[in-house]
Amino acid sequence: MRTRALVLSTAAIVAVAACTAATDSSGGVSPTHAARSATSAKITDWTTYHGGGGRAGYDGRMPAAKGTPRIRATLRLDGAVYASPLVVDGRTIVATENDTVYAFNAKNHKVWSRHLAAPEPQNQLPCGNIDPLGITGTPVYDRRTGLIYVAAETSGAHHTLFALRAKNGTVAFHRSLDLAGVDRHAMQERGALALANGRVYVPFGGLAGDCADYKGRVVGYAAGGKGRPVSYTVPTAREAGMWTPPGPTVDGSGHLFVSAGNGASGPGDKYDYSDSVTELGPSLHRLQIFSPRTWATDNQADLDLGSQGPALDGKWIFIAGKSGTAYVLRKSHLGGIGGAVSSSRLCTSFGGTAVHAGVIYVPCTDGVRAVRIDSHGRLHVLWHADSGVVGSPVIGGNRVWSVAGDTLYGLSLKTGRTLEQVRTGDTNRFATPALSGRRVLVGTLTGLTVVRTS
Repeated sequence: MRTRALVLSTAAIVAVAACTAATDSSGGVSPTHAARSATSAKITDWTTYHGGGGRAGYDGRMPAAKGTPRIRATLRLDGAVYASPLVVDGRTIVATENDTVYAFNAKNHKVWSRHLAAPEPQNQLPCGNIDPLGITGTPVYDRRTGLIYVAAETSGAHHTLFALRAKNGTVAFHRSLDLAGVDRHAMQERGALALANGRVYVPFGGLAGDCADYKGRVVGYAAGGKGRPVSYTVPTAREAGMWTPPGPTVDGSGHLFVSAGNGASGPGDKYDYSDSVTELGPSLHRLQIFSPRTWATDNQADLDLGSQGPALDGKWIFIAGKSGTAYVLRKSHLGGIGGAVSSSRLCTSFGGTAVHAGVIYVPCTDGVRAVRIDSHGRLHVLWHADSGVVGSPVIGGNRVWSVAGDTLYGLSLKTGRTLEQVRTGDTNRFATPALSGRRVLVGTLTGLTVVRTS
C-alpha cells in the first residue's frame, strides 16, 4: 500500500478541536493547579498501566483481602474499555473506544466526561479487530502538570495526543502523533503511554492482521505540549510493532525499555533491530539492544518478543514472548544479538508482568507463573496458577489479581492457588485491573466494574 503523508489537515484539527471543550490553544497549564495536584496526589493513586512507569503493578497499601469480593458498581459507558483504569486524586479515570474519557468519584458517581472526537470505524481500516477504534492504550497522569494524557484514534485514521485537565476534563492541548514514514491507516496505538524526562511517550504498532506499511515507533512530546516531537522508529522495512499493552517500561534514570515484534527481515537478511528489547534515552535515541540468536526465524514464524513488556527487577530485565522462551538480561548491558545472561523454556506470554519483592508474575497463556531470578541471572519457577488464569497480573491486599474472560481471580501470593473469584462482565484479552484502597477496577467491553475486597 502506498505510504501517505502523515500530517493532520487543518480541517481535521478544527474538527477534532470542535469536539472538545475549553481548549487552551497556548498549551499552558495553570501553575496553581499543578502545585495543588502535586501536593494532593494520593499514595493510592494508580497513574498509568500497572500503577507507574516501572510497570510493577504493586499496591502496598491495599488492605489484606478476606472473604469473597463483591461487585460495588457496574457502570455502562459509551464504548468498550481496553485501557486500564486510572485513579487520580481519588477519582477513577476511564477511557473508551468511543474516544470518551470519564471521571468518577469514590461513590462511583460521574464527575465529568469528555468526548474528544469520532472514533474510526473498523471498516475504514485495512485490517484490525476493534470496532470502533478510539482510545486503546492506557493513559498516563502527570502530577506536576495536573494533566491526563490520552492517545486517540479519530475518524480518518488520525492519531492525536490529548491533554485533559484532571480537575474537570477540559482539553489543555492536543498534538498530532502522525509522523512521516509509515501509513497512518495501518498504525495502532495499543501500548500504555509513559511519562518521564518532562515528556509523554506514545508507542505504536500495527493493527491485528499485520497489514499494510506500519513500523514500530515511539513518539514523545513535552508534557506542556510545546515544541516538536521526538521519535524512534525501528529501522526495518515494515512491522516490528511496539504494541504490547504495557508500553515502555521506565527506569529510575528516565530511560525507556520497549519490546518490538517481528520485522520484515528473515533468514539470510540483514538484522533489522526487530524481535528485540531496546533501551531508549530521553530524546528517544537508541542506547542498546537485545535480540535472540533466533531473531530471523522468530520473525518468519511470528514468535517474537513483542507480545510482552520488559520487566525490571533490580539489575535484571526479564522478557518473554510468543516463542515460549524467557530471557534474563543484564540491565546495564543488554547483550546485543544472543547476549542474554540466561534463557529457559517457560511459556508463551502476552501482556504485562507484575514485580514485587524479587518475584516476577508472568501472564502466560496456560496460567500465570511466579518466577525469581537468582544472583547468577538464572530463572526459577515458584508456582504455576490454574490454566484459565491468564490475564496480566497486579498485586495488592496479599493477593495476585488477574482478569480472564469475564472473571476476576484473586490468587495466593505464596502458592498461586485461586482463593477468590467474581464475575465482572466480558473483558478484552489484554485486560488488567487497577487497584485503589479496597477496590479492584476492571474495564469491560461495556464499561467499568468496581469490585470491593473485604
